Amino acid sequence: MVNLDKVDRDIIKLVQADMPISERPYKALSDAINISEQEIVERIKVMHEKGIIRRMGAVLRHQKAGYTVNAMVAWKINSSAADKAGEIMAGYKEISHCYFREVPESFPYPLFTMIHARTEEQMERLIDDIAAKTEIHDFVIIKSKQELKKTSMQYFEI
Repeated sequence: MVNLDKVDRDIIKLVQADMPISERPYKALSDAINISEQEIVERIKVMHEKGIIRRMGAVLRHQKAGYTVNAMVAWKINSSAADKAGEIMAGYKEISHCYFREVPESFPYPLFTMIHARTEEQMERLIDDIAAKTEIHDFVIIKSKQELKKTSMQYFEI
């Protein structure tokens, strides 16, 4: 277990929330906790090197960006071929998640992808293209009906 001091915890609180869109996004953060921008950047770098922070990045709200058709596609594949197929699938910008999971015998589709498209036709073309490139032709499409929760994990209360 890693012990974080108050400043590290404060930094995590700030970076887990929406970051300001500006030329100097760390300036607002440094002002909020009264340390320099350089110290914020250095501490984030150290936490990343230690594996405390795995990654930082922008999150696209796919529906606001026009990607209103969403489906989880579960693919039937042997575990020995999963890595190769997963690499191909992960190369699609329309795929936000790609996981290989243990599944019960009654549902023999262990490779899952979350696919986002602008239209039903685009979704169908994407799935057909993925099936052709991976040579997986046994799959099930599970379409989203309603988004019930969409929040990022909060590790420390803000």
